[in-house]
Amino acid sequence: MASQSESERWKSELTVALDAVRAASRICRDVQSKIAADVFEKEDRSPVTVADFASQAAICRLIGDAFPHDPIIGEEESGALRHEENGPFLERVIEELRAIGVEATGEQACDWIDRGCEKKYASRFWTLDPIDGTKGFLRQEQYAVSLALIIDGRIEVALLGCPNLTATAEADDPAIESADPTASTGAIFYATRGGGAWVVPLDDLTATPTAVHCSHLADPVEARFCESVESSHTSTSLSSRVAEALGMHRAPLRMDSQAKYAIVARGDAEIYMRLPAKYGYKEKIWDHAGGVLVVEEAGGIVSDVMGRPLEFNHGYELLANRGIVAANRELHGRVIAALDEIYKTFPAPQGPLPAPGWKPT
Repeated sequence: MASQSESERWKSELTVALDAVRAASRICRDVQSKIAADVFEKEDRSPVTVADFASQAAICRLIGDAFPHDPIIGEEESGALRHEENGPFLERVIEELRAIGVEATGEQACDWIDRGCEKKYASRFWTLDPIDGTKGFLRQEQYAVSLALIIDGRIEVALLGCPNLTATAEADDPAIESADPTASTGAIFYATRGGGAWVVPLDDLTATPTAVHCSHLADPVEARFCESVESSHTSTSLSSRVAEALGMHRAPLRMDSQAKYAIVARGDAEIYMRLPAKYGYKEKIWDHAGGVLVVEEAGGIVSDVMGRPLEFNHGYELLANRGIVAANRELHGRVIAALDEIYKTFPAPQGPLPAPGWKPT
């Protein structure tokens, strides 16, 4: 169990971050509830655009007010919103902020958004993904609001707002939990280094946090892995080969966003693999930082496909790493060993990675 000093070290940062992620998650849930059934088929990104901007504005406003000298490395910037023809979009962003009690002019909203468009490394900074899992958001399925504080290249505070996950593992298949106005869904998973991993309901500010722990399943035959829905994000054929090598027979749990980290952290799955689908791809730090520490503090291990620790001291990309493997302690090493054997079958002049032109079979 974490010591009191470890648990209290980042208390002020965690308090502000919880308020920020809760506010952003409420915005995203409200926008998602208004999405028409045909939006995904039409590839209409306007709802996620509004939610992205409003979510980032809400988080950057609170972080910026509390810690004005902290840079924020995020995904969005307001340039397009400032164009006159996009006035209706900006007005919708302002409406979503107003719905959570924040009054703002268009200029204020854009300035808040732009607090989160830093891209360079600093000794202390936050990284933010206002909506991780765009297509899951549009499908009324899983997405996450991710926020993390990184100091000297090390994640110290991490949060995942998961509006379509319950705070307790109640569903047979977490991937099918989706927006339901009658259901009590929504959870915030969070961790501080040395302070454990926890979950609280999204809407209950008085709820006592519940500790979350990775499973201790050591038999890969009974284990379950999760991966992205979109094949462009990960090599599903390669993860299938890993599963086959380990003798895993359960169907993979496919869902969008860093909600997969939450699923591993609370023991609904043992392994999350995000394997390079194309040579040279660099992961963005905001796609992982929020979930990495949650899994680690829940007792799991997170590394790249070669077993190396993730390095968050190279700006907005994980330049020194390739792919992600998050798993419980009992199975992580076996996944890495299986990947090492599989990668040996590829011509990889720069180590156990696909060579230029390689495509998964």
